[in-house]
Amino acid sequence: MTMATKTSDPDDTPAQRHFGARAIDAEDRQHLVNDVFDKVAGRYDLMNDVMSGGMHRLWKDAMVDWLAPPRSGRRFEVLDVAGGTGDIASRIVEAGGEGTHVTLCDINPAMMREGRGRAPGLSERMQYAAGNAEHLPFPDRSFDAYTIAFGIRNVTHIERALEEAYRVLRPGGRFLCMEFSSVQVPGLDTIYDAFSNAAIPALGKAVTGDGAPYRYLVESIARFPDQRTFSRMIEGAGLARVKHRNLTGGVVAIHSAWRL
Repeated sequence: MTMATKTSDPDDTPAQRHFGARAIDAEDRQHLVNDVFDKVAGRYDLMNDVMSGGMHRLWKDAMVDWLAPPRSGRRFEVLDVAGGTGDIASRIVEAGGEGTHVTLCDINPAMMREGRGRAPGLSERMQYAAGNAEHLPFPDRSFDAYTIAFGIRNVTHIERALEEAYRVLRPGGRFLCMEFSSVQVPGLDTIYDAFSNAAIPALGKAVTGDGAPYRYLVESIARFPDQRTFSRMIEGAGLARVKHRNLTGGVVAIHSAWRL
């Protein structure tokens, strides 16, 4: 048995997008999202541990395991979009061989600054680039893999980000996206919603002094499309062989696809 599926922001229009539960001008959304991450950058990883009970570490390990970067010296170029403080990028470098190289791309300089000092031993195989997921600053067919974890729901036009993923992937390249999704276990959805709405903003205020950014994060999760809807969006961007894996009963889902 599965829970009812969510839709993909049916109230959004070309001129308006949702920022959490609020409908706003689409052109204003990115500025507001940037402001959220400016506020939480210093405590971002700590709050991930607090909010997920450390589960986010296992979810990220599962994503990198599914990517399976080659352990040989073969050159393997990965673009980690919305890479933030580098949790996924550093895991990919550590899991791969000497030929695995990761470019971490994020629109928010504060998040990248937090991550730069955490992986000094990996600097030869990691580089940082400022960029918007909707307009990536890279040539066509540049990467063997594209990863994005807990970032695509913060993009104003998700379809554009998916089209950009297709553009920068080489033929045979892999797309992997991990995002909060639709809980598939009866009963767990009720518990999860109650915890998200009541506890997460309160925890955010206790740890960082400001609960508002975490209210936005909870609301953005609730509005993100379910597994099937998101799979169709990925296919619509031209990617093929779309599959997904649910983690923790669908609290999180990893979507995999390929550019053929």
